[in-house]
Amino acid sequence: MLVRMYLVLALLAAVPLAIAGQMLRIQLGEGEMLRAQGQRQIRAVVPIPAMRGEILDRTGRALAVNVARYDLALDPEEEGFTEARARVLYERLARLTGQPAAYFRQRVARRKSPRYVVLWRGLSEAQKTEIEHWDIPGVILEPHFSRYYPYGSLAAHVLGYVGTDGRGLAGVELQYDRYLQGHPGRRVVQRDRRGVLKPMVGGEVVEPEHGQTLVLTIDLIRQTILEEELQRGVWEAGANWGTAIAMDPRTGAVLALANVPDFDPNQPTAASEEARRNRAITDRLEPGSTFKLVTAVAALEQGVASLDEVIDTGAGWAVFGGRMMRDVHAYGRISFAEALVVSSNVGIAKVATRLKRGVLYQYARNLGFGQPTWIDLPGEVTGTLKRPAQWSGTTLTSMSIGYEVDATPLQVLTAYCALANGGLLVQPYVVAERRTLTGEVVWRMRPDSIRRAFRRETAQQLLPVFERVVNEGTGKAAHIEGLPVAGKTGTAFKAVGGRYQSGAYRASFVGFFPADDPLVALIVVLDEPKRSIYGGQVAAPIFRRVAERWIGTFPKIAERMALTQELPKRPVRPVPSVIGQPMAVAATRLWAEGLEVSTSAMDPLLVARQRPAPADSVPLRTDVRLELAALDSLAPKMPNLIGLSARQAVYWLQTYGTRVRLEGHGRVVAQWPTPGAALPAEAYLRCQ
Repeated sequence: MLVRMYLVLALLAAVPLAIAGQMLRIQLGEGEMLRAQGQRQIRAVVPIPAMRGEILDRTGRALAVNVARYDLALDPEEEGFTEARARVLYERLARLTGQPAAYFRQRVARRKSPRYVVLWRGLSEAQKTEIEHWDIPGVILEPHFSRYYPYGSLAAHVLGYVGTDGRGLAGVELQYDRYLQGHPGRRVVQRDRRGVLKPMVGGEVVEPEHGQTLVLTIDLIRQTILEEELQRGVWEAGANWGTAIAMDPRTGAVLALANVPDFDPNQPTAASEEARRNRAITDRLEPGSTFKLVTAVAALEQGVASLDEVIDTGAGWAVFGGRMMRDVHAYGRISFAEALVVSSNVGIAKVATRLKRGVLYQYARNLGFGQPTWIDLPGEVTGTLKRPAQWSGTTLTSMSIGYEVDATPLQVLTAYCALANGGLLVQPYVVAERRTLTGEVVWRMRPDSIRRAFRRETAQQLLPVFERVVNEGTGKAAHIEGLPVAGKTGTAFKAVGGRYQSGAYRASFVGFFPADDPLVALIVVLDEPKRSIYGGQVAAPIFRRVAERWIGTFPKIAERMALTQELPKRPVRPVPSVIGQPMAVAATRLWAEGLEVSTSAMDPLLVARQRPAPADSVPLRTDVRLELAALDSLAPKMPNLIGLSARQAVYWLQTYGTRVRLEGHGRVVAQWPTPGAALPAEAYLRCQ
């Protein structure tokens, strides 16, 4: 019995010795390895996000920026987070976000992690500051950068938009995504036993490489004017949609690009896919009479006709390849130049029959048809130009007047840029420079022609003819007193599913000014206009209004116009009141009045004060100083939106957080509630 007791005691005494021996073995044999493994387990690498590069207009105005946004999370197990505190938090969040308190209570109740649940995303700086003042335990505010477009839908089809992950999905945001997004950095931190990350003294830090800044070729003021006039023109004509592009014909720089309808890149999913289409480069259409430029160039250079040669257009109709072709009027015997001026289909087709198939095809190719322009925007289509072997008996004459060929509006404009610059086909582009965050230029676009499409002498012969189109022909609605303009109208049947729709047309006008020293080439296209089917009556007036308002943005043209017109040396006008308006709306209004804007911020803030005061008479280009205030510092009242464009009015109300029900398009003619009333959760606007 004693022996067994001593044996058990001996074994029990040996256990600590065995444990100590094992510990000594691990310490001596594996200690170094285990210590290194432990260090690796408590170390963590946290990425440091790179800031996406900004997008600026040609003068440096910010069109796409990054703003601080905050995600609100909660640790419900935090000490001090009682049921009473929870009730206060949910009620205050309901007032702050517009969601019911029950929404936040349910998110906490259904959380997957016991100590972490996201309650709301995308809080502004002001909202974040307010939540911090609540001083509620367990609240977690996580910062991140969000993409913000200060001018709403302005230039939306050029800028594009980004996804929730911050990557570009359309426009230059997509085309230049690899330059804009930069490269993230990293930081080594410590993780404690609960998994909480803490800074590590001496931990490695690799700074992020922030994205590059893009400087565009477009100008904010010109872009605003083009969008306003295109929207007005689409509404007046009763068209389904409209598109317009302006280029510098010497370089290919895109000066402005607009589509109606448009969308807000801050909320791209709120718009339809149709509204997000950049029809200037994605829609193929038969150009109609604007294509007659190709036939004229080919005929002159091949010597099959001269501009003063008389052509018999008969009674305004003729049959080619078994198909009848008609003119709007019977012109009888007219010169080839007059056939272009009055847009005689019969006259142009008769000249085209003298050309060989391959000749007209080659000149169309030389002028860029049937191939991309290689503009630096995503989604461009090539258009359709059938090879001569695929032609039918009517293709030659049909193509000569702009049928049986498809082209994008940008391709047509590029062809007319060649006429404007003396025969060179230029490549369109929208990005002029890429810069680092510190402003250093790392890349600059060097404009160059793609090829010579036709001889300079040919352009010099045709230029007076296309001036006559505007002065005395189908494009008289584009005429501007004192400014020479050249251009061409276009009216074409609309084909859907391979068949022409009865009564459905596309109307267009393309031209450039000043005709003797072109600085701007502009095309306007309207789909199914109801007021008139002719480009000279619905598209040409848009061209003229844009050109008249753009004159002041080109000192060279403005000086020339001042020499031919008696204008007051220092015109003055009253300063409009922009107090209480969002910064973007206020700036656009002042720029449209010919005034400059001076402020220290371009955030979504409201104008609190302005100098000069409203109604003061000041000269053009006077600098108006705006003092801004946060949204919550001004009493939110329903503003007077009558007369504003639908885009400006919607942006104004959305700045306040008010939803908008919109009827019609164009300018606001009625609103509910009336100005000065308490701001509702939803407002109604009627436009026409």
